[in-house]
Amino acid sequence: MRLMSCRSTALSAFAAIAVLALSAAMVSADTPRISFQIATGSTTGTFFPVGEAIAGLISHPPGVNRCETANVCGPAGLIVSARTSGGTIDNLLSVNDGGVESGLAQSDVIAAAVKGTGPFKGKGKQTHLRVIASLFSEDVHLVVRAKANIKTVADLKGKRVSLGLAGSGVGFTAHEILTAYRIPESRLKVVSLDTPGAIALLKQDKLDAFFAVGGVPIEGIGDLLASRAATLLPITGPVRDRLAKSEPSLELATITYPGQDPVPTVSTRALWVVRDSVPDNLVYGITRALFNPANRNALSASHPSAREIALNTAALMPPAALHPGAARFYAEASRAAQR
Repeated sequence: MRLMSCRSTALSAFAAIAVLALSAAMVSADTPRISFQIATGSTTGTFFPVGEAIAGLISHPPGVNRCETANVCGPAGLIVSARTSGGTIDNLLSVNDGGVESGLAQSDVIAAAVKGTGPFKGKGKQTHLRVIASLFSEDVHLVVRAKANIKTVADLKGKRVSLGLAGSGVGFTAHEILTAYRIPESRLKVVSLDTPGAIALLKQDKLDAFFAVGGVPIEGIGDLLASRAATLLPITGPVRDRLAKSEPSLELATITYPGQDPVPTVSTRALWVVRDSVPDNLVYGITRALFNPANRNALSASHPSAREIALNTAALMPPAALHPGAARFYAEASRAAQR
């Protein structure tokens, strides 16, 4: 009788465990799927690897053990994907129009978007853009062919210069710089190339200079400098100072590549923007997961620029309003830090 009783107790316990496991599985299976996209840029740029890393870290599909740690992932059922795109301007238009939930973009271009100026003139103010976080700095690189006899920005006149792909954030920032130096684009032999294409043509002596915007190192540029096929042209002097003062989204910066002397330039910031219609609780959970210390190492490993992503710079002087969900998280984090 005691043997039968023990067996009965064991079977009952096993059945209870099985029911609990089945119930947990059913809860996981019944959790609503929340699809959320991050528009980035080309696979060769900085935005894509960082966006892909963020997507992997904050996604919260059923059965992922790491998400059992509190707040390390986003809300349950969240499936985040990073997608390639035409870059900053394309991302901002898509987010504003509701074609994608979120995207990465340069702060100087966001400032133009909310004002309806620059490339957004005629498209109206992009009123649905909200900021999740400021992520990292993006330095303006003006790369010149070593034998092109370009010593100053003024020497670009008459030269073959790539301003980035048409409609890119690179082109917008390059235009800001050329305008500050009073160099009409009509005085250049403008070529529209992405950074890998510009590097390839410069190596063939078919391009004299190109602009690139990104965190150091931008892939391929370090090799150009090390081989002495090209140099970085300083953006410096009174014009640089006026540019940074007149454009709040541009800052004084210095570029340093291994084995090279520091070069003065200006920089913008990479921001993560989201449409205002995305629910507050979802953005709150996403922001909280982004800055969970448990995600720090994996995020930093995605790209050297991602090492800059930090809570103390995430909400500084955004060019568009913070999303209420993100603002709530930053307010809570600030109160917690003061305790």
